[in-house]
Amino acid sequence: MNINIRKAEKKDCARLLALIHELAVFEKAPEEVTVTLQHFEESGFGEKPVWWAFVADVDGVVQAFALYYIRYSTWKGQRMYLEDILVTEQMRGKKIGSLLFDRLIQEAKEKKLNGMVWQVLNWNEPAIQFYKKYNAKIEDEWMNCSLQF
Repeated sequence: MNINIRKAEKKDCARLLALIHELAVFEKAPEEVTVTLQHFEESGFGEKPVWWAFVADVDGVVQAFALYYIRYSTWKGQRMYLEDILVTEQMRGKKIGSLLFDRLIQEAKEKKLNGMVWQVLNWNEPAIQFYKKYNAKIEDEWMNCSLQF
């Protein structure tokens, strides 16, 4: 098995969107994915990209990804926000998630960001245990808020 962690390219977008749908099914919210392929591609590879990603290419097929953007904290400054990380079910347990997460940490340090933040569902125990291996601070006092337009 040949695993190559690389930056996502525009040609990966259809596959990334398929993996995003897989993640939404896992998170019990498949109907929540409403982004179109065109909007997704433009947002990542247009004139002013707002997201970046790394993919795990396994023997020529993208089997995992980690998508992030830069956010600003008035307390901490620029930080990486990990929007999604997913390893396909058949590729779990092969350290691909660790390879992606390590690459994100490296990227954040290279960009001189002040840290990385993300969310994890409180019932996703495998993910929580994965993040604990990195000594991540997992908070429970903040509540998520959103508006739909």
